[in-house]
Amino acid sequence: MTIESSPSLFDIAPSLAVEGDDRTPLLPVRHPNQDLFICDVLDAIPKDDMASMEHPVFSLSTKPDNRMRRYEHNGNIIEIIPSGKGLATIHDKDILIYCISQLVAKMNHGEQPGRTLRLQAYDMLVATNRQTSGAGYRLLTDALTRLRGTTVRTNIQTGGIEETRIFGLIEEARITRKTFDGRMLDLEITLSDWVYRSVISKNVLTLHRDYFRLRKPFERRMYELARKHCGMKDEWKIGLELLQKKCGSNSPLRVFRSLVKKVCAHDTSHAHFPDYAITMADDIILFRNRLSLKTKIDVIAPMRDAPYIDPETMHDAKTVAPGYDIYALHDEWVSWWHDMGKPELKSPAGAFIGFCKKRHERNPIR
Repeated sequence: MTIESSPSLFDIAPSLAVEGDDRTPLLPVRHPNQDLFICDVLDAIPKDDMASMEHPVFSLSTKPDNRMRRYEHNGNIIEIIPSGKGLATIHDKDILIYCISQLVAKMNHGEQPGRTLRLQAYDMLVATNRQTSGAGYRLLTDALTRLRGTTVRTNIQTGGIEETRIFGLIEEARITRKTFDGRMLDLEITLSDWVYRSVISKNVLTLHRDYFRLRKPFERRMYELARKHCGMKDEWKIGLELLQKKCGSNSPLRVFRSLVKKVCAHDTSHAHFPDYAITMADDIILFRNRLSLKTKIDVIAPMRDAPYIDPETMHDAKTVAPGYDIYALHDEWVSWWHDMGKPELKSPAGAFIGFCKKRHERNPIR
């Protein structure tokens, strides 16, 4: 992979290198008592598209980033061109993740959603653990502007099709209703065809909800890469230089090494990193799956006389039924399916997730 960008700009260091910062690595849960009318919206498990998880499309800077970037890797070329407002940031990506999650939720219910989503701004802020103050709405407007203004030129393959395309991360955003003081209430977001195709082709992965609580943009990017490459495996290793390139960083290697060490030290102290434990030795970063699901998934996959449940759905089940043994829940669900006369299921994954969710609602494990 080669990267072309201005070497004078220092991208991720300001977001990590805060001397004397003794805060916990996770943001507080800002909305612990969520309003009942948005519960159905929040049922959508966070999903991310694998193409933008693999390639460093989003800026990790906490300041306006006006660099044009070009990446090449394994025959893929991607150029990210900022607007006057700068590149879209990884925090702006929360909006895309929320939209993708809504599309996947609709697909799990048998719908064929279009590229335009009609959303309530408050729901989006709550689901992504953002502030719902006036500042929160202003930041949301700025994020939509950067997503629309950032241009991607790429030959990356999505949905089995390879072509060179030039597009924005979203095609359009329209605020359809405001309050008397100017806060947005309802909005419409039209996704780019590239993102939409990734979702319809099911090139998406589940994110842990604590992804939205990670304070540091760099940690979000590390989590995306671990989720993409480690997934349900027991562990995944990556060299420091390759990790730096996949993060889109042009920091000096010694500085980048120091930043990674800090993340590893924080995880050793707080075990805060979602899904994976992180360590580093001899410039090799090791991500270890906290759930150690590999061997149990291998048992479930070939199970006969039962609807097939893929590993991603098992991860989803763990998300909606925290604290439960999802394999015991799977056995109960299969028994229920047999007792019901083995009905044909339009979406076995959606049926199993609904089963786990209801069990957790009836008897949550604290």
